[in-house]
Amino acid sequence: MEKEKLQFGDVQETALITLAIRASETARPNARIRDEKAKEIIDTLGVDVSKFDPFLSHEGVVARTILFREQLRELIGRYPDAVCVNLGCGFDDKFQQVDNGRIRWYDVDLPDQIAVRRKVFEDRERCVMLGGSALDGAWTKELPRAEMNLIVMEGVLEYFSREQVKTCLNMLCDCFAHGYLLAELHSPVLEKNTKHHDAVKHTNATFGWGTKSGKEYLALEPRMTLVSETSYNEEMKKYTLRGKLFALIAKNMNNRLAVFRW
Repeated sequence: MEKEKLQFGDVQETALITLAIRASETARPNARIRDEKAKEIIDTLGVDVSKFDPFLSHEGVVARTILFREQLRELIGRYPDAVCVNLGCGFDDKFQQVDNGRIRWYDVDLPDQIAVRRKVFEDRERCVMLGGSALDGAWTKELPRAEMNLIVMEGVLEYFSREQVKTCLNMLCDCFAHGYLLAELHSPVLEKNTKHHDAVKHTNATFGWGTKSGKEYLALEPRMTLVSETSYNEEMKKYTLRGKLFALIAKNMNNRLAVFRW
C-alpha cells in the first residue's frame, strides 16, 4: 500500500525549524552536515520555510548536530552494544549518523508524532519507532535490557517546566539501570525571551525552565552525575566571524550539550 503523503499541517512548527535548517545545509556545496531525509521532507512539503532558517538558528542547529553526533560516536565506541533511545525524536534520523552495525536504536515520541513520522520513515533492522512520553516510562517495557543505555534528548527539555524535567529524569533513572543522557539545555535568559528567538518566535512554542549549569539538574535527580557540558559556541565560532562575535557577546547565553551519567 502506498504511504499517505505528508502534509504541511502534519509537521509541528518547532520541528520545521530543524528540518528547514538541516535541509538547507545539506543543499550547500560544502555542507557541514548532511540529512537527505530532511531535504526530502522539505521538498515534499513544497512550502517556503525560510523564516525558520535565520543565520544564528542555522549555525546553532548545525553546531548541535555535530556535537551530539560526535558525543554519540564516542560513547558508542565505548559501548558498541548499547541500547540507544532518541527520546522526542520528531523527524530526526540520528541512527544513520552513528550506526556501528551493532547498536539497537529506538526513535520514541508521542503516539501522534510517531504516526506522522511513519509517513516518511520505516522501521529498519535495529532501528524501531515507538510511541511514548518523556514523562511516563511505560514504553520502556518494550525495550531489551542492556548493560548500557544512551538516551538522547535534543530540542526537548528546553520546552519543559522544572517539574517536568524532574519527572523525566526520575523516570529515566527508574527505568534504566545504567545510562548516559545527552541533553540540550538552555539559559534562564532564553526562558524569559521566547518572543525574541530568531526562529522560535515564528511558532506557538514557549521555552521552559532554563539553567546556568547542568549541575542544577542534579538537585532534581541525585542518582545522576554531570560528565560534561559544552556550549554550542564552541562549534559555532569555528566557521564564521558572526559566530565568533556571538560566542564573545553571548558567552553564557547559547544552548549547551550536557552529558549526564547514572
